[in-house]
Amino acid sequence: MSPIDLGSVTLTRVPEFFGSVELTPETFFPDSTPSMWQDNESWLVPHFLDNDAGMVRSAIQTWVLRSQGRTILIDTGVGNGKERPYVPLWGHRRSNFLADLAAAGVRPEEVDIVVNTHLHNDHVGWNTVLAGREWVPTFPNARYLMPARDFEYWNPAGGHVPAGGSHNQNVFEDSVAPVHRAGLVDLWEGEHVIDDGIRLAAAPGHTPGSSVVLVESAGTRAMFVGDLVHSPLQFLHPDVNSCFCEDPEQARATRRDLLARAADEHSLVFPAHLGGGGGVRVRAEGAGFALRDWAPFSAPERTGDE
Repeated sequence: MSPIDLGSVTLTRVPEFFGSVELTPETFFPDSTPSMWQDNESWLVPHFLDNDAGMVRSAIQTWVLRSQGRTILIDTGVGNGKERPYVPLWGHRRSNFLADLAAAGVRPEEVDIVVNTHLHNDHVGWNTVLAGREWVPTFPNARYLMPARDFEYWNPAGGHVPAGGSHNQNVFEDSVAPVHRAGLVDLWEGEHVIDDGIRLAAAPGHTPGSSVVLVESAGTRAMFVGDLVHSPLQFLHPDVNSCFCEDPEQARATRRDLLARAADEHSLVFPAHLGGGGGVRVRAEGAGFALRDWAPFSAPERTGDE
């Protein structure tokens, strides 16, 4: 968990899980073809593809930014003890995430800002912890920044059923509503400035409120893109969506726009779920993008419930 510098911003990676997500490439990425995976097998294995089991490998991790005296968390993983009937892999976990966060020098009461790039189950889980029989905010002194469009979309009080709703069963109730009731949530739309080097921008498609965190500091640029990219294969083939994209056409357009910008600006791109170096610079090549160089993070080790 050694940090790296993004200009004057310090970035630390705190993993919660790394391993097979029990989905085949064809299931996880229905737009992909077998040849796409076969042609890139030499570098996708072992960090992004478990070839022996025929499953995609993925990381659940939180990015910790320290900027201008504040501690900022980007996404909070799946959490412990959550009831996830349609995603048993993420249900009733007992990980050591908070201890690992402390090992990275972050205690829950010291967190100033929590960014949920969107409100899927594997991005909001550590928003709350169980105290007795009640879910309470894990980071009691933080402001939780949530996209307003996702808050409205997943809120059961809205009366509609999201297209991909089953995998997000119970998530609003146990990981979103408790921090909102505590008065810790700031809902935003369009753009939200955190400080003079960090801002949030809307990037819809994966979900209606999907967002990115943009860092520009001392000549260094970075882009935390949440689930717009689940596998580095999508850099090469940006029209390939995951099966969890709520608006497939919008997701493709947003992904292409952001990756083109990243290539032009030589920005590091940090998706939420990549193992290996975690983030990468890209360049335009053919109908997609090629990988230039990876961020200098060590690959996370395979983890499961403790």
